Amino acid sequence: MSWTDICAVNDIIPGTGVCALLGQRQVAVFRPYADEQLFALDNIDPFYQASVLSRGILADLQGELYITSPLKKQHFRLKDGVCLENADFSVAAYAVRVTNGRIELKEPV
Repeated sequence: MSWTDICAVNDIIPGTGVCALLGQRQVAVFRPYADEQLFALDNIDPFYQASVLSRGILADLQGELYITSPLKKQHFRLKDGVCLENADFSVAAYAVRVTNGRIELKEPV
């Protein structure tokens, strides 16, 4: 599988996320800090089937980074998409890397 160019790292403000298209999928790409550490998850909140996870709030819970859904506040672990409240509602995680200052994604891991 090949990598897909999404945007420049500096296009994402540290501490936020953005929504990108990977083929037909909406992917939420998160940049928690002002470095090149990035995470990518499905953007669809599985509880409500709404495209909102990229607009969630980043949270550090017991040393793990999560995104908190803006709807009912469920937490999805950034490294693998596991839902803290109910693992049956976990979301897909995507491989993400930076090449020459550009963010690239692969299909779900």
